[in-house]
Amino acid sequence: MSVTPFGLYLVITDPVTSYEMVTEAAVKAGLRYVQLRMKRSPRDQIVATARRMRAITQGSETLFIVNDDPAIAVEAGADGVHLGQGDMALPEARRCFPELRIFGLSTHSYAQMEAAKAVMPDYAGVGPVYATPTKAIPDPVLGPSEAGRIVQASPWPTVAIGGIDEVRLPEVIQAGAINFSVVRAVCQSPDPYAAICRLQTIWREAYVTRHGTLDA
Repeated sequence: MSVTPFGLYLVITDPVTSYEMVTEAAVKAGLRYVQLRMKRSPRDQIVATARRMRAITQGSETLFIVNDDPAIAVEAGADGVHLGQGDMALPEARRCFPELRIFGLSTHSYAQMEAAKAVMPDYAGVGPVYATPTKAIPDPVLGPSEAGRIVQASPWPTVAIGGIDEVRLPEVIQAGAINFSVVRAVCQSPDPYAAICRLQTIWREAYVTRHGTLDA
């Protein structure tokens, strides 16, 4: 597998600061991806927030992804959409929303990762690695070893997600994960930029320890 590592894929949900402040921190830190996830909010509020985040990420190195809803992603001018197993099927989303150029997919087992090869997402989430309260109906916990096994079987970029924080991150990378995602570890920080920088430093050290280099 030849996939360029990028580290943190940031999912923004209920930040203690603001969606805008966390997005600005992500852009400042040069993150590859930032995703808006507002599962229980009114549609017009999600669209308005997405448009503000798009304005911040516009012209930067940070790609803006909207969770679940490709129609909102298009309306906000996002780069792409992240689809769950229960959302619109990825081939249908590609056909109906050609304006989007990135289609991510959540996978929660080795079988789902294998099945995803038929639709070839641009990247895949792998998790939950650990138990997490950010989903109303959580999927079964994989653990670092199984998450690493799934990542190593993937032909596209992957992002390990679920309960990862500064303490657990080295274990996740040592178990085989390439990139990772967090919600609370950044969104619950009063200084999201500092939190992002700490996580990226920990990830870089753990990745180099395992692979010897940051090259693919």
